[in-house]
Amino acid sequence: MNGAVAALRFFFTRTCNRPEMARHLTLVRQPQKLPVVLTLEEVARLIEAAPGPKYKAALGVAYGAGLRVSEVANLRVSDIDSERMVIRVEQGKGKKDRNAKLSPRLLKLLREWWQVGRPTTWLFPGRDPLLPISARQLYRVVCETADAIGIEKRVSPHTLRHSFATHLLEEGTDIRLIQVALGHSKLDTTARYAHVASKVLREMVSPLDRLTSLVPGKDAPP
Repeated sequence: MNGAVAALRFFFTRTCNRPEMARHLTLVRQPQKLPVVLTLEEVARLIEAAPGPKYKAALGVAYGAGLRVSEVANLRVSDIDSERMVIRVEQGKGKKDRNAKLSPRLLKLLREWWQVGRPTTWLFPGRDPLLPISARQLYRVVCETADAIGIEKRVSPHTLRHSFATHLLEEGTDIRLIQVALGHSKLDTTARYAHVASKVLREMVSPLDRLTSLVPGKDAPP
């Protein structure tokens, strides 16, 4: 419905030069849901249980660099710059290039995969070595691995990206740096991770606790 509304708005305002005709065309609001986030322990278990060094490295990239599943799937061997410790992401969402952080632990995972698979063009080739692995295949592996180790949350490759951002925020990383790492064009998109950062919530002092201490004869809460 929103696609139809956008098309009609363009038709009336641009093609027909009749903006008043589009005045009552409104978009349908989508329900805003909080992203699912894994704990550090769950992320470690998920990566460790991945079937082989190829998928350990792929999941490590999704979490360690915060890449989207399509960005992970389309990485080339030449995108890994171990001297500058960055991963070049070409034509990500919005057709924008950016650099992602390459951590020492992630570089170790990638080298372990390279020693076994010896990829030449695509970092994570599919069944046809001339083509990259599909996002669907990565999605399937993540879901099956999460089920196998008993993670009851609804997990997908994007869950690792959500966890990357949330864990950085909980560690006190500047939200603007997280915005750059994720490739978000708007800070508002990154700010939603503050809603699921449990450490941030734990450090807040509830006003109820302040009130309790002011009531005569009442002990402080345990």
